Amino acid sequence: MKRSVRWFGIVVVLLLLAVIALPFLIDPNQFRPALEAGLSKALAREVKVGDLKLAILSGGVTADDLSIADDPAYSRTPFLHTRSLTLGVELWPLIVSRQLRVTQFTLDQPQIELLQSAAGDWNFSSLGGKPAAPAPRAGAPSAGFDLSVKLVKISNGRLTFAQQNSNAKARALDNVNVELKNFAAGVVFPFALSAKLADTGDLQLNGMAGPINSANAAQTPVKVNVKLSGFDLAVAGFESSTGLAGLLSIDGVAASNGKTLFLNGRLKANQLKLAKNGSPAREPVEFDFALEHDLRKNSGVLRSGEIHIGTATASLTGTYAPQGESTALNLSFSGPAMGVPQLADMLPALGVALPSGSSFQGGTASAKLSFTGPVEALVIDGSLGLNNTRLTGLDLGSKMSTVEKLAGIKTGPDTEIQTFAANVHIAPDGSRVEDIKFVAPALGELSGGGTVSPSQALDFKMSAVLHPGGAALAMLGAKSGAGVPFLIEGTAANPVFKPDMKAMAPGKVQSLGKNNLGKAAGGLVGGVLGEKK
Repeated sequence: MKRSVRWFGIVVVLLLLAVIALPFLIDPNQFRPALEAGLSKALAREVKVGDLKLAILSGGVTADDLSIADDPAYSRTPFLHTRSLTLGVELWPLIVSRQLRVTQFTLDQPQIELLQSAAGDWNFSSLGGKPAAPAPRAGAPSAGFDLSVKLVKISNGRLTFAQQNSNAKARALDNVNVELKNFAAGVVFPFALSAKLADTGDLQLNGMAGPINSANAAQTPVKVNVKLSGFDLAVAGFESSTGLAGLLSIDGVAASNGKTLFLNGRLKANQLKLAKNGSPAREPVEFDFALEHDLRKNSGVLRSGEIHIGTATASLTGTYAPQGESTALNLSFSGPAMGVPQLADMLPALGVALPSGSSFQGGTASAKLSFTGPVEALVIDGSLGLNNTRLTGLDLGSKMSTVEKLAGIKTGPDTEIQTFAANVHIAPDGSRVEDIKFVAPALGELSGGGTVSPSQALDFKMSAVLHPGGAALAMLGAKSGAGVPFLIEGTAANPVFKPDMKAMAPGKVQSLGKNNLGKAAGGLVGGVLGEKK
């Protein structure tokens, strides 16, 4: 028994000595020419591998450096560069027959630059394609190199996306971690990716890819589940250039046939802002969508889109396409019967302000709008409508005191709105509201139109139908049902209503103060001419 234990101990010691001595007996750099040549042939790019070291305890070979050349039509700098490469290898063939059989690639902190040409081609399209015929190196394999491994890993990498010969800002994925299992060029293989998008937002992709398209690697089929959370538009730089801000999350499914990307899912936006002069929306916005994206042209079609703002629902469809350094939109928005309070919560995001302290209660809204132009200078055209709602917190009685006296109308702290309809044009240089029709039981019917400047200054010319109690204008010979012209000035947050004296036969108004109708009438006219703001 003691002898058996002794022999067992001797064997263990010898094995340990062999393991310790193996790195000195086997120089892995003897495989470097074959490894470089094989990878170069498989990728159709020149590959350089740094000094190799054998790591027996971890069952692998490490390299101090790895670089893969870019397509010379795009760049002379490496397509991929990493300072650390670990190769998982089969130790027994390595020890017995000096064969390097790679089972795993691990790249630590690689830098990968993806460039797209004006024609829509990518610099990685030619990976694995027909290589230029370099002179064979010493030790290079004569047969094809089988780039098939059980696991390919990228740890803490950085992917940069840019347009070739463009001043457009490059986009980046940081903290990129990738796993490809059972990878081979001619089969479908599973993969997973996690990354930080533009210094904000966590991106996760899980799906299947392959077989690799040998003619154009960019056209390799892919099907993947997509999750994006916490993406801050302001941090990503959209607010400064386009006015867009908010926190986005996306949960969807994407599939690519190599030419078109099909994406279906749900987008959720909190604190959404859609205009430079806007403020965050109070309600979250959810968007169920299905789009088709042309991978070469970077353009697409939004086939279906359903917007949810609380209980309000609307549709959004259309197209988008590159326009210089920007993206041009051509979208159609339709909301036939939306809840007014929920829609009103979105007005601040569009840069539209209600009078200070006011809000809508109840009722339905309709909207039919088009969104056209580059995202940083979007133009909105269309029609808006309200039905059977109440505007609370705005005392139109104090705002329209003189108009009240002229037209004989009575108002209070709240305004019941039977109908409101208008055509709108909203642009970066200001907004126009035309063909206004406003019907309210206390006010009668108001009509007109005007403009809103980028600073929210109002300039509206309006008309109110004269009520039977409109004593002042009756003195001027106006009949019941006649229009009372008035102006709306000030700002959207603090509108100022006053009569339009130039449009109300000023000669008759001046004579009214000089005739013998009495001090009461004179006092009324004095109140008109001295309307408070």
